[in-house]
Amino acid sequence: MSEPTQSVTRPPTPSSLSSRSDRWFEIIILALASIIVLVFLLSIYLLGTESWPALQRFGLEFFTQRTWNPVEGVFGALAMITGTLLTSLVALAISVPLAIASALFVAEYAPRWLANPVGYLIELLAAVPSVVYGLWALFVIAPVLSRWEQGYFQSPDKLELYTSCKNLWDSGSTTLQCFFVPSSFDGRGLALAIIILTVMILPYTASVARDVIRLVPQEQREAMYALGATKWEVISRAILPYARAGIMGGVILALGRALGETLAVAMVIGDSQDIIKSLFGGASTMASVIANQFGDAQESLHRSSVVTLGLTLFFLSVIVNYVARLIIGRLTPKGIQ
Repeated sequence: MSEPTQSVTRPPTPSSLSSRSDRWFEIIILALASIIVLVFLLSIYLLGTESWPALQRFGLEFFTQRTWNPVEGVFGALAMITGTLLTSLVALAISVPLAIASALFVAEYAPRWLANPVGYLIELLAAVPSVVYGLWALFVIAPVLSRWEQGYFQSPDKLELYTSCKNLWDSGSTTLQCFFVPSSFDGRGLALAIIILTVMILPYTASVARDVIRLVPQEQREAMYALGATKWEVISRAILPYARAGIMGGVILALGRALGETLAVAMVIGDSQDIIKSLFGGASTMASVIANQFGDAQESLHRSSVVTLGLTLFFLSVIVNYVARLIIGRLTPKGIQ
């Protein structure tokens, strides 16, 4: 006798489970996410349209030419690109060890009554407006640098070096030794921009590093201590390898801030469009030139060249973030990806 056939019930499809409110919520989320993509594409289109006259006129020479002269209508961004990369990378190299050290102190060494105020002060540095940093650099750090430059390089044993370097700069060249000789004694220049950038980007790496260090499982620390490890061995072998991806994310966040910092750098860097000849001399970054010259760019070619600097800075930031994602992906432990 044949068994009665059983009716097969199909599992409900996702569409049948979704209510009307869920579908509307999905549409709203997609629309909001599309706005981000639209803003990105619109930014590229507008910057590209405004930059086209300069790119059509100079081509790739715009990025390799040293001369930036609005009077003669010659524009080359090599000095600005060099200044942007040099100030950002040197400030990052100085700030990262300081930031990691402060994060380790707050997360691993300081007692709770001291860790919370110190952590709050570090985060407070990120909230200070850039114009305040610029004024602080001009009225506090610049006079100190100026007095040191005058006292050291105008001494009898250094005066001959300063004179020979000045003659070398006038001829359009420099040497490694002259790179560390100031071209002026007002305290402003590349060194002051690096110092102020270091202070400005330090809290980004420090705050992220502190949070990811605190997220390291306590069991890892206890296991290392149970094996007889010292405090430094626990930090170097159990904490930092686990937190390195998050720390790298904070470093890239700080680098992005350094690349795009405008007002504070424009106030202290000296606004010189020549190729960098001295660490203590005037220089410029792409952001500082945009801030100083965009409002005065009356001719179309000058305005287009300034916008091209913005387009270059835009793509530089995109490249940095893309490389950062690749690095973080490699550093992230496989178990927590």
